[in-house]
Amino acid sequence: MTVHFIGAGPGAPDLITVRGLALIRRCPVVLYAGSLVPREVVAEALAGARVLDTAPMTLDAIVEEMRTAHARGEDVARVHSGDPSLYGAIGEQMRRLDALGIPYEVTPGVPAFAAAAAALRQELTLPGVAQTIVLTRTAVRASPMPEGEDLGRFAAGDATLAIHLSVNNLARVVRTLTPERGADCPVVVAVRVGWPDQELIRGTLADIRDKVKAAGVTRTALILVGRALGEADFADSRLYDAGHSHVLRPRR
Repeated sequence: MTVHFIGAGPGAPDLITVRGLALIRRCPVVLYAGSLVPREVVAEALAGARVLDTAPMTLDAIVEEMRTAHARGEDVARVHSGDPSLYGAIGEQMRRLDALGIPYEVTPGVPAFAAAAAALRQELTLPGVAQTIVLTRTAVRASPMPEGEDLGRFAAGDATLAIHLSVNNLARVVRTLTPERGADCPVVVAVRVGWPDQELIRGTLADIRDKVKAAGVTRTALILVGRALGEADFADSRLYDAGHSHVLRPRR
């Protein structure tokens, strides 16, 4: 028996990986984070499978389902949104499984920042503009940020920032970033990326808060900040430059 932690992607049912969907289709127990994983994804489960939405459940209750399935010799599909390695709360589940001697594997999924970039038709790492992406969040009621990981430490420079779980802290985000990035720095708030009601709110640090407030957005949104989001005048990558040689395209 194995517990399979599966990344379902950002919202669209067809953005789950082939491997992830195959696991859902064959596991007799499916536990999914219903607040963020579309019901259509787990609709692919076996007829008669035990399918539970874990949104209202506690960690103890979730692990007990896994333990009971283990006793029956049944595989479990544990379905999380996006990629489970990012804010997926799988660390504590795996720690419990280790203590119980229950095996598990992880199947990655499409992370929200990648889905947002695709929806924007935007490269987040433009040559000469930004070659770094910082994935972070701000402190909220659920859990604080570790010492030394506050947003202010990432404000300097031009790295593209992908700020998760923070739309309710947008005023603080703007206040923290504006002195370093400038009021005209481009911002996109990507709301429910991959879902039918997806919304992409474009602005700058100067006006994004008003735009988001007017849209009534309070959850399920990713904040992207950086010059790469608004830059059109950038150098071509040397990857395909005729004058650039490498092992697969030797100099002639």
